Amino acid sequence: MEYVYAALLLDAAGKEINEKSIEDVVKAAGMQPDAAQAKAVAASLKGVNIKDVLKNAQSMQVAAAAPAAAPAAGHAPAKKEKEEEKVSEDAAAGGLAGLFG
Repeated sequence: MEYVYAALLLDAAGKEINEKSIEDVVKAAGMQPDAAQAKAVAASLKGVNIKDVLKNAQSMQVAAAAPAAAPAAGHAPAKKEKEEEKVSEDAAAGGLAGLFG
């Protein structure tokens, strides 16, 4: 997970996301970098616009929270609400999968 965080930090700083820069960030955080992990994350993020992925993930969270925030009028059974939550979690997970290719 620290390699994904390193990539997010590099993107936020406007730096190039590559194997070496990810390793440098992990090392600067006081951990021993794993070259294979850094290489895998860098390769999976090649060509991915992280800002767009994060923007889509945030809009999915807002869309998922809107039905839950609406007052329940007793029309929807509790089972239906649980199914909606599961779909929302699956949709959010699908959006994050874009981070890895």
